Amino acid sequence: MSTLSTLKQPASLPAHLTQTSVGKKILTAVTGFIAFGFVFGHMVGNLQVLIGQDQYNTYAETLQGLGALLWVIRGFLLLAFGIHIWLGIQLKLENWAARPVAYKNETTQQASLASRTMIWTGLIVVSFVIYHLLHFTVRTTNPEYADLTDSLGRVDVHSMVVLGFSSYLISAFYLLSVGLLCYHLSHGVASMFQSLGLNSPKWQKRLDVLAWLAAIVLFAGYAAVPVAVMLKLVSLPGGGI
Repeated sequence: MSTLSTLKQPASLPAHLTQTSVGKKILTAVTGFIAFGFVFGHMVGNLQVLIGQDQYNTYAETLQGLGALLWVIRGFLLLAFGIHIWLGIQLKLENWAARPVAYKNETTQQASLASRTMIWTGLIVVSFVIYHLLHFTVRTTNPEYADLTDSLGRVDVHSMVVLGFSSYLISAFYLLSVGLLCYHLSHGVASMFQSLGLNSPKWQKRLDVLAWLAAIVLFAGYAAVPVAVMLKLVSLPGGGI
């Protein structure tokens, strides 16, 4: 087979998705959709802390009861997040390389502030997620949480949340990070449809509004927990903290 005919052969699907800008954008959109689904589901789970200790600890126990399946889900999510982050960085670097000289006027009309800061908001959110996992899941930052149990002998995740968010510094960092996450999503949700070729000029404004509504709902849902703890609307059993 000649070199010319070899060059004309189309790239395989995996290569197309990882080696071309269009493929990277599609893969970024798909992994972004997975991340959005997790963020929404996690918010619904978190809000159960407002119902009470028994409800939240039952929810946590149910998740832990999944056993090996829970780790499969975690592994899948971590892989999706890792691919999303890595491709996002690659696309940003490619964009910078294509425009080595910065524009004199950065007030670009076509690109919103949210779209131009996606890389930075994303990296800040990643740092928060790492701390959040160390704080509540792995409990490296607070090993004493492992000794917390409720009246039924279950791990008292409800009290962990109350103790964690009773710190104004941690709550402030959480609210800031969640705000940046939602700001990131305000552009990401709309661009996801664009990358997958599912939008049109007719629907673009509607998708933008939908993306902002989704971001606002997510922020309100996530912010409700630390705010409720700081306002003493959610407290430890017996009225502590």
